[in-house]
Amino acid sequence: MFKTKNLSPQQLSAFTALILSMPISLGIWFIRPDWKIAVGSLILTFLGSYLLIRTVLESFIYRKIKLIYKFIYQTKASKREETYYKYILPQKGIDEVREDVEKWAEQRSAEIELLKNNEAYRKEFLQNLAHEFKTPIFAIQGYVDTLLSGAMDSPEISKRFLENTARNVDRMVNLVEDLDEISRLESGEQPLYKENFVIQELIREVYETLSIKTTAKNIKCSIKKGCEYPITVFADQEKIRQVINNLLENAVKYGKQDGTIVASIYRTDDEHVLIEFSDDGIGIAEEHLPRIFERFYRTDRGRSRDKGGTGLGLAICKHIIEAHGQTMHVRSKLDVGTTIGFTLDARRE
Repeated sequence: MFKTKNLSPQQLSAFTALILSMPISLGIWFIRPDWKIAVGSLILTFLGSYLLIRTVLESFIYRKIKLIYKFIYQTKASKREETYYKYILPQKGIDEVREDVEKWAEQRSAEIELLKNNEAYRKEFLQNLAHEFKTPIFAIQGYVDTLLSGAMDSPEISKRFLENTARNVDRMVNLVEDLDEISRLESGEQPLYKENFVIQELIREVYETLSIKTTAKNIKCSIKKGCEYPITVFADQEKIRQVINNLLENAVKYGKQDGTIVASIYRTDDEHVLIEFSDDGIGIAEEHLPRIFERFYRTDRGRSRDKGGTGLGLAICKHIIEAHGQTMHVRSKLDVGTTIGFTLDARRE
């Protein structure tokens, strides 16, 4: 059966004009059986009907399409847009308009999904932020209340409670400073001062800085054999120092007694250098790997909080590396260890 739903306006106009012109020409034939007059009336009726129907149909369709486009863009049309609607838009076929609407619908769907994800992330972030502040605040409140209730009379208790209060204050200060740094990194308010420096030298300096912590757990820090040859990178040295320090502190926190931390440095091509740090610590479960760079995300909240820190270290690392136009990555397996790394630009002349 013949279907008209997929016809273009021109084809639909021609089909309708043909249906109208044929009975008229047949009627004329019966009235005056002259094939020339019948054919002439068929042609004239067809052309006249076609032009009239097409004009009316396109006027109606594109008036509706104009409203659809205005709805899509949700703005008052400028003179240029009015010209587009009047002269250019009518040249578009229905299929082209359909593609435009489908593309707009996909974009809107993606925007809505992004907004939903952002809203879910915002709620989770605020909950985590409230929890991170609530813990030290309640601890400080408890110590102060106890002191005011009479514990101040005991110098030993007073000193211990004040020391605990000071530690919780330091935790809050560190939390605020880390949040402020992330905000400045995201907004681009913290400029990068890039320079050429040897990455192995910086790694050794950070190893030395953390030597007290590594010695306490008898963790051996080294540079992988074959990676000792000096490689120069082009980056903000102090920012990269902060990244390496954060990564190594995590490796020490979650590393095992008598463990190892190994740094690997490779030239991936003429323009990039890959830096990785591997440990043989407790590792990270696979389901947590995609989220470890999120703010406050902890793979084991209780154990992580006992280890100290604000939960923002890896988020700061990620922002610093992305500010350099590079990426971070992580590989890990429970009870085997973790490898986390990033890329940097190679030496610039």
